[in-house]
Amino acid sequence: MSQQQWNTVDDYFNSLLVPADEALRAALRDIEAAGLPRISVAPNQGKLLHLLAQIQGARRILELGTLGGYSTIWLGRALPADGRLISLEANASYAGIARANLARAGLADRTEIRVGPALDSLARLVAEGAEPFDLVFIDADKPNNPHYLERALELTRPGSLIIGDNVVRDGDVVDAGSTDPSIRGTRRFLELIAGNPKLSATALQTVGVKGYDGFALARVIG
Repeated sequence: MSQQQWNTVDDYFNSLLVPADEALRAALRDIEAAGLPRISVAPNQGKLLHLLAQIQGARRILELGTLGGYSTIWLGRALPADGRLISLEANASYAGIARANLARAGLADRTEIRVGPALDSLARLVAEGAEPFDLVFIDADKPNNPHYLERALELTRPGSLIIGDNVVRDGDVVDAGSTDPSIRGTRRFLELIAGNPKLSATALQTVGVKGYDGFALARVIG
C-alpha cells in the first residue's frame, strides 16, 4: 500500500467518525501559520486519545509535549467539568499558541501549560506532591522517554494509563545497533516498560496521514 492510500483511508475514517470541528480546524491553521513542526496527532488519533481518556474515566491528565495544543484539546474535552489537564512544553512561543487554541476551544478553565524542560517540570510536580494522574500522554523529545517514564510512574497510581507516542520510528525501532538518540530512547523506554512488573503493556503499529509509526499503552497495575 502507498502513502496516498493510507491518507485516503484516514480521510474516509475521519469523514465518517471524526466530524469537522471549527476549534480543532482553527488550531491546526494557527499551528501551520506560526510555522510550528507539522507533528500534531492526526484527527483520528486525537479522537482515539479522547476515547481512551473517557474510557479511563480520567479526571487528571498529564501531557508531555504541547506543541500547538491540538492533542491537548482532544484530551481536555474528555475531562469532566471539574477535571484538570497539565501540559508541559519547552518552547514558550509554542505554549502561547496552545493557550490561545485552548481558550478558543473553551478549555482554559481546566487546562494549564507549564513552560520549561519537561524533566524540570516533572521534578517540580513530584516536589509539589501532585495528586496522581489518571492518564499520562508522553509525546515530547524521544531521547528522554526513559526518564519521562520514570517520572510518570512517580505521578500515577494503580489503574493509571501511560501512553507513549511515536514508538515505531518508520520501523527503525527494531535496529538494536542504531546510534539515533530518538531510536535509542524509544527502545530503552519500551525495555523499561517490559521489565517493570508494575506495568501491563502493549505496543501497536499504525499507518495513515502520519506515515508509519505507532504507540505504546501501559497500565499501572501495582
